[in-house]
Amino acid sequence: MNLRIAAIRSGSEPVRKLRVNTFARVLEQSLACPKCDATYNLAVDWDQSTDRWFPETSRPLITLLKKAIMMGHSTDHRVTHFETEGVVVESITHSSAKLDAASPRGS
Repeated sequence: MNLRIAAIRSGSEPVRKLRVNTFARVLEQSLACPKCDATYNLAVDWDQSTDRWFPETSRPLITLLKKAIMMGHSTDHRVTHFETEGVVVESITHSSAKLDAASPRGS
């Protein structure tokens, strides 16, 4: 089973249900944007987080999430939920239909 880690911005709820087999564990470690005060909490499957090799296997995924958070600074951290389980970081947003309905129409 692949390790999957989610980074959820502090003060917000996950946009979708976390993809975990048991229940999610929020890690004590949080990630902060180096350019501002935005912080993200890390959530991972409980069984995977208690594995003896978790610190080594999670290190590259946490590095990817750090880079995604730093890149999100340019968009004022509009994305509040990131997930990764490999080489791709998935930015989870509300459906585009909801965003289009909420945005004001210009002339």
